[in-house]
Amino acid sequence: MTRQIKRHDTLFSNFFLQYKVIHALILRELHTRYGRDNLGFLWVIGEPILFCAGVAIVWTAIRPAREHGLAMTAMVVTGYVPLTMWRHCMARAIKAYEANGSLLFHRQVTPFDIITARSFLEIIGTVMAGLLVMFGAIILGYMQPPQDWSLIVLALIYQCFFSFATALLAASLSEMSDLVEKFVSVISYLSLPFSGAFIMVTWLPLRYQWILMLSPMANNMEMMRGGQFGLEASVRYDLFYDTWMTGLLLLVGIILTADVRKHLEITG
Repeated sequence: MTRQIKRHDTLFSNFFLQYKVIHALILRELHTRYGRDNLGFLWVIGEPILFCAGVAIVWTAIRPAREHGLAMTAMVVTGYVPLTMWRHCMARAIKAYEANGSLLFHRQVTPFDIITARSFLEIIGTVMAGLLVMFGAIILGYMQPPQDWSLIVLALIYQCFFSFATALLAASLSEMSDLVEKFVSVISYLSLPFSGAFIMVTWLPLRYQWILMLSPMANNMEMMRGGQFGLEASVRYDLFYDTWMTGLLLLVGIILTADVRKHLEITG
């Protein structure tokens, strides 16, 4: 009984220690990235707002008010917010270990902690920015309130895990090969047609729909649209496939992250 209590205490202590490490890394990242002057840490939200609101305004201005019976502004907001989360997480993960190499001299700091801190900042900033843009569009009359908030929350949770998994992969692979760093931005643009950000699965011919369904992010987008439009939209997503594919990417990312130290060249 005493041994079990000690094990529980040790496990809790380890989790609490890692929580404190990640919290400290988040604060450090805020200070080094945004400083203490002007808006400071508010740029965590401000930067994604500029991206999301800017794209929503442009698309609302140049495209028809409705496409396939769905409001264009709502389509853009529900698509570009998850896309921005994924792209920012992956971009911040590239060479993250090299930029924070000195921190790895501390025994408590691990590569996993570094990516977790960076991804958390991008995820929380993008989600809050997306909510502000959504509420702004609703107040101005360009969007209707979501029909099913629970489905939107579920889609965001899946997108958070998918973005975190790809961040782990990008961070590790960029340390193993410099080519990854060069191609990530290209890949992020070439993958736009397969992200589902500006298109829905049912808009494609039936024989091509399976291609878009292979993307976990496209499944997440479909869930977002289902939560936003309800029965008004015909959505297709496979929750079982989305779960195991995202879980597989996360597992591979964790394995690569645990083995990445031997590829690092850290100078004191």
